[in-house]
Amino acid sequence: MSDLVGKKEPYIEIYHVPSHEDIPLDDKRTAHLLEEARANVEFAEESGYTPELTRRFSLISLLGVGFGLTNSWFGISAGLITSISSGGPMMIVYGTIVVAAMAACIGITLSEMASSMPNSGGQYYWTGKLAPKKWAPLMSYLCGSFAWIGSVFTSASITMSIATQIIGMSVLQNPQKTVKKWQVFLLFEAVNIFLLIFNIFERAQPYVSKSALFISLSSFFIIIITVLAMSGGEFQSASFVFSDFTNMTGWNSGAIAFFTGLVNPSWAFSCLDAATHIAEETTRPRTDIPKAICMTVVIGFITSFCFAIAMFFCMKNLDSIADSNTGVPIMDIFYSATSSKGAALGLQFLVLLTAVGCNISCHTWQARLCWSFSRDNGLPGSRWWSKVNTKTGSVVNSHLMSCAWSGVIGFVYLGSDTAFNSVMTCCVLFVAISYSIPTIFLVFDRSKLKPGPFYLKYNLGWYSNIITVGWTIFTFVFYNFPSVMPVAADNMNYACVVFAVIFGYCLLDWQLRAKMSFITNEQREQGRQELVKKLQVTSITSDVTITKSDC
Repeated sequence: MSDLVGKKEPYIEIYHVPSHEDIPLDDKRTAHLLEEARANVEFAEESGYTPELTRRFSLISLLGVGFGLTNSWFGISAGLITSISSGGPMMIVYGTIVVAAMAACIGITLSEMASSMPNSGGQYYWTGKLAPKKWAPLMSYLCGSFAWIGSVFTSASITMSIATQIIGMSVLQNPQKTVKKWQVFLLFEAVNIFLLIFNIFERAQPYVSKSALFISLSSFFIIIITVLAMSGGEFQSASFVFSDFTNMTGWNSGAIAFFTGLVNPSWAFSCLDAATHIAEETTRPRTDIPKAICMTVVIGFITSFCFAIAMFFCMKNLDSIADSNTGVPIMDIFYSATSSKGAALGLQFLVLLTAVGCNISCHTWQARLCWSFSRDNGLPGSRWWSKVNTKTGSVVNSHLMSCAWSGVIGFVYLGSDTAFNSVMTCCVLFVAISYSIPTIFLVFDRSKLKPGPFYLKYNLGWYSNIITVGWTIFTFVFYNFPSVMPVAADNMNYACVVFAVIFGYCLLDWQLRAKMSFITNEQREQGRQELVKKLQVTSITSDVTITKSDC
């Protein structure tokens, strides 16, 4: 047996683990255990990481995490007012098409790498595999840092959206109510603390993600049907939706106004890497993760495009929506279309439920990023954040730490809501940059990418890689522009300042700590043969046990 271990053949052949098809159909539990064993030994042999998480996520559960987080139609509704000011309804309609096309290229890029190198580390792990040996440690560290920080910013922005919706619903019922900033802040923190409990227990997470998917799609259909049915046949003209350009930004250039307004559709299609960080919790990551990513983009485009068109045809008065005191423009559209506060509140409650599912999926995403990055000492205090809780089976420490930082970001809102609004821009930028870091190396040398089950021929994958990098450069330039002119302290876009601070911190942390302690892929893989010798593949039940002796 020891002679076999040293050979280069796939480790899976050593154990002769039966395939899924060899197991009787009436014993699905046994089939799953054997398939899980197969995935674990393959993962350990290829990466050098010890499998620590249970593989409970199915394709639908993965889609629940992916689409549950991206949730494009909800994303369009959450930041509606920004895009309306940057071109009116047509900006969102055509902006959705543009961003969805870019998201398709990003999805293809992520899917190819996830299919070739499935790992919970996602883009930072791929960077370590694709970058030149000299630059791999630093670039992998920067990529992981940007990805995790972007996920925390995203979580904070979604949590604020939930708090704003709840406050807005109370304002609709009581128009004379004056909202204080501290009230929004306290609600933000309460929502953040309450929703973190849904990611404590590992066994429940696949079911929660499925529920988030069901709630989102059900809410989409109910809202579309109800708003159209209750509009009384009073619809806006096609020119209002598809051709009238309304520039309320102060920019003299309509093109710049349009480009800066794309941040809202971009937010609605961000976080496409969510499913890639569940690679060690599904039995078929090479095929299921690309499917989840591609389905997320397709479903996201269909729902967001149809939702935007339906809402804008039912919008009664654009100026009143922009000047509303609720802070929730999509609810104002519901109210103007249905002429009923009860109906508007009911529909907004469905949006709120969708936002809750979105936030829970975001917690799953940020916790996996933090945990996987900490396995390689990517963060200060990694020895705590890299632990898997033996009682709950989940990455509780990294989850609590990530949620704590999301709560800290909430204090920015107390100081300046304008500065906090830059968080939404930053979450788009940091995540996009983390996608482009490994992609840049892939553009120059695709031979390093061992084709997985998902791999596009005829250079289609390469073209998608180029577009992904180009789109990141485009967004980094224009999303740092002020959204309105003239610029003042209370309407400035502080995204560039936030980026400079975070980038400076990362470089300092690298020089003082991570440069000496960060574990590279090359170092990790040096110990994989020793790991293979120690690894025992056993089932959880008393009926099935797979060990070396079984061979």
